[in-house]
Amino acid sequence: MASTVTDRVLAQDPRAQRSFLDVPIVLALIGLGVFFGLWALAGPIHLAPPRFLPSPAAVATEIVVLTHEPYAGSLLQGHIAASLAKFGASYALAVAIGVPLGLFLGQSRFADRIISPLFDAVRFIPPIAWVPFSILWFGTGPLAPTLVVFAGAFSPCVVNAYRGARFVDRTMLEAAQTLGASRYRILREIIVPAALPSIVAGMRISAGIGWQSLIGAELIVGSTGLGFMIVSGEGNLTTSVVMAGMATIGIIGVFIDLVLRTLENRITRNWNPS
Repeated sequence: MASTVTDRVLAQDPRAQRSFLDVPIVLALIGLGVFFGLWALAGPIHLAPPRFLPSPAAVATEIVVLTHEPYAGSLLQGHIAASLAKFGASYALAVAIGVPLGLFLGQSRFADRIISPLFDAVRFIPPIAWVPFSILWFGTGPLAPTLVVFAGAFSPCVVNAYRGARFVDRTMLEAAQTLGASRYRILREIIVPAALPSIVAGMRISAGIGWQSLIGAELIVGSTGLGFMIVSGEGNLTTSVVMAGMATIGIIGVFIDLVLRTLENRITRNWNPS
């Protein structure tokens, strides 16, 4: 009898038949285990000397040390705070300007024909190419990387907001106009709700590019932040500091993406443009 009940449960619930290898977190842990295992073996099998490729344990130890011993003028927490402050300000500005501009271009054919050709040319310029102008305009202080971050984060916000507004149901727009709705009301109650999933997806892409652009700028012109810490470690031939900085950058990037991915999934799940 027990086996019959079990068979029925398995037949009715396909999830019950899944192997533990089908669970995403298990596969992720296996992948991480293989990666760190090969990395840890690189030294003992003489694939790379510890001086050039420190072990995972050495990098983890260095991260702990950096939290209570200053390096390049600050603790690790200070470098993280400096990078996040520059990223947050530039990213917020890119979203605040890029999303409204994309919505505007998506609904105004006249403005689209005037602005889009110039925007399409500028958005293919790599963010790091703005470093010389960033130095000229802001010097080599903490504000120097902000232009680079803005350049990297701005374009995805515009493009995704544009696509979201461009493909709004025309029937809904025509019905609202027929009923005498103002442009502001149409924007607030029809265009923005319909374009919201695309806008949030653009914000997520924008955050990733902006974070990478910030670190690239700090490697060249930064006087604070994680990129500056990495350059200082490279200059002192302290590879454990370099890799500790790289690991910290990756962890923070994953966290930023996780927050925006959660927001994107929640909005998409509850999305109802009507």
